[in-house]
Amino acid sequence: MKTLSLIGLILSAAPALAQDFPLTLDHAFGQTVIPAAPERVASIDYNGADNLLALGVQPVMVRYWFGDYPRAVWPWADALLTGTPEVLTGELNFEQIAATDPDVIVALYSGITADDYAKLSQIAPVVAVPAGVGDYELGWQDQALIAGRALGRQAEAQAQVDAITARVTAIAAAHPEWADLTMTLATVWNGNPNVYAPSDPRVQLLGQMGFQNNPAIVAQAEPGAFYIELSAETPEPFDSDLLLWFADEGVELIEAEPFRPILPAVTGRREILMGPLVTSALSHASLLSLPFAFDVLEPLMVDALDGDGIRPGSEVTD
Repeated sequence: MKTLSLIGLILSAAPALAQDFPLTLDHAFGQTVIPAAPERVASIDYNGADNLLALGVQPVMVRYWFGDYPRAVWPWADALLTGTPEVLTGELNFEQIAATDPDVIVALYSGITADDYAKLSQIAPVVAVPAGVGDYELGWQDQALIAGRALGRQAEAQAQVDAITARVTAIAAAHPEWADLTMTLATVWNGNPNVYAPSDPRVQLLGQMGFQNNPAIVAQAEPGAFYIELSAETPEPFDSDLLLWFADEGVELIEAEPFRPILPAVTGRREILMGPLVTSALSHASLLSLPFAFDVLEPLMVDALDGDGIRPGSEVTD
């Protein structure tokens, strides 16, 4: 079980005075000063509504990622959303963002560029990733803690992070044998098989449960890249003790991969095909989605490692 990241430790150790405003945040694009505790919060993160709602903040803007939910929030968060925020779809629309009149813009899982940051900063203070962190590398703890600090709700964020961390610790402690096993998180995207790199927050989370990254993935991972596109001629990264697929688009593309039937994880039924809800819950990696993901995934992983995982041709699981 890994400890909280350095950012999380720094935030958790900060004195109460750190919640005073004006608040200065250092990040990849420089510094942001938030003059007062924000009331109107726009999120341009793909997963950003979740943590805001968990902290009692009703966003004025959320960003659509995927799924068929009209307010762009998933079932674990929908009951907490009391209004109908503006929904940002596709690329950044700066006029649409400005029209929400935000006090702050949260962009911790957004992939914004320096140019985007400069334009957004003309609208409102922007909360961005720390220096040296890739677009989608910031772990779930840090996303929640940085958002909590920016909103003046650091104590609430820390309490919820601690509760989820305790849950992950309990899962790892209940399955010490997982520490000796490798895992691969994979998908098929644009017709090509892909695996997720060690820097991906979802892979990090599985590592916190005890699993080791497949060495073939570690060897090919490049700094700043959260996934690796592969070919059917290189199946080694898929040859793990536990193979998990994001199958939110269905199983057909995955089952069509020519190397898949010979993988030991497939023949040994140590494979999990995750449907839209589980895929989204793990991908959002938020204060609201992670408890949902744990409830579903832990028993599935136990079954798969006992050789009772998803059978080829079966329906995806949620």
